[in-house]
Amino acid sequence: MDTTTSLRVLMFPWLAHGHISPYLTVSKKLADRGFDILLCSTPVNLNLIKKRIPKKYSVSIQLVELRLPELPDLPPEYHTTNGLPLHLNSTLKKAVKMSKPGFSKILRDLKPDLVIHDVLQVWAKEIANSYNIPAITLVTFGGAVLSYFMHQMRKPGIEFPFPAIFLTKIEQKRMREMMEQVGKDKDPDDGDPFAEDPTQVILLMSTSLSIESKYIDYLNELTQANYVPVGPPIQEPMNEDDGDIELIDWLGKKEEHSTVFVSFGSEYFLTKEDMEEIAYGLEHSNVNFIWVVRFPKGEEVNLEEALPTGFLERIENRGRVVNGWAPQPRILSHPSTGGFVSHCGWNSVMESIDFDVPIIAMPMHIDQPINARWMVEIGVAVEIVRDEEGKVHREEVAQVITSVICEKTGGNLREKVKEISEKLKSVREEEMDAAVEVLLQQCKNSKFINSSS
Repeated sequence: MDTTTSLRVLMFPWLAHGHISPYLTVSKKLADRGFDILLCSTPVNLNLIKKRIPKKYSVSIQLVELRLPELPDLPPEYHTTNGLPLHLNSTLKKAVKMSKPGFSKILRDLKPDLVIHDVLQVWAKEIANSYNIPAITLVTFGGAVLSYFMHQMRKPGIEFPFPAIFLTKIEQKRMREMMEQVGKDKDPDDGDPFAEDPTQVILLMSTSLSIESKYIDYLNELTQANYVPVGPPIQEPMNEDDGDIELIDWLGKKEEHSTVFVSFGSEYFLTKEDMEEIAYGLEHSNVNFIWVVRFPKGEEVNLEEALPTGFLERIENRGRVVNGWAPQPRILSHPSTGGFVSHCGWNSVMESIDFDVPIIAMPMHIDQPINARWMVEIGVAVEIVRDEEGKVHREEVAQVITSVICEKTGGNLREKVKEISEKLKSVREEEMDAAVEVLLQQCKNSKFINSSS
């Protein structure tokens, strides 16, 4: 699509890596089509975002600082969910709501033609509309997840019509507890994306009809809103920092598809018990691995002390344990990588598919169990099944990893993930072109309404 436009779009994601990544993907796609992008987040997030923007976007994607009020428990380095201690999540949400005047000033000064905001920040639409700026929500998770939750809200007590998607009893219990807490924390000013005439509601979705059409169709049935796919969030492998060269060199000495990458995202921290079971599972699998271990900010943890005694020495030749961060796209795109032990956050599973890597699913909470079951349904994942109490066991970890790396299971998964990856790539440009037409029409309608009033 050859789009020539001088339209400026302000992107406003929630302050989480898992939300920022889809916004950055869409920002690049819009910039490729002639839009000027203003990506708004806190300074601590923008410092990381800078590193993920290729030089060719240095003019078309500009970063805009949103300054949060400094609260006693929330210094500037905590103005992100990345590594944030769990007990400070509500404090961060409070600080973001307190930044509404600052966000309003940004819109007044920069005068974008369109705002694309997070589903967790629906209040941004009201502020944008006060300046006669149209605003649209970009949903940062897939259709299976959204349709499951919308079903629970619209048809409580009725079984979800797609049996492959389910929650275990312990997951249901945790979900109820989470939803109760969300209800307690909900502020009337938060906004509701479905508050207006649903047929006029447009939600951009970080997914593709080529793989989630039945869930998008069900969403249409449930809400009558308009769901517009923009494609999954994808990170291109960037040149690694000097500190990553040794890790990539080590991976390069391993045989093709012989190594698993183990990572559970930037916001979930393993319990001591889970960490021990995963460690022994990796050890007993006899498979090569790179394992990214994370701890909350402010916790000084010695890696050797956090892992089973002697673990690092015993796995020295076939494993690497990285504290904090590793170049995930570089690792997933490497030919030696044969599987991804993942929490099944939306960005991670979509990246794994994009790089043709089978998923070893170990979901933790919120949307992850549903993502995991959907990955299993479409044939690109095997799940590490927990017991009735939600505990993971080393024997299960070892058995599933071995089946993917050393047995026929892995070959079957690789064939399927490659097929789906190619399907997604074949419609990527077409779906984004269609989404751009929707955005252009929204801007055109807004200008017509404003000129008529």
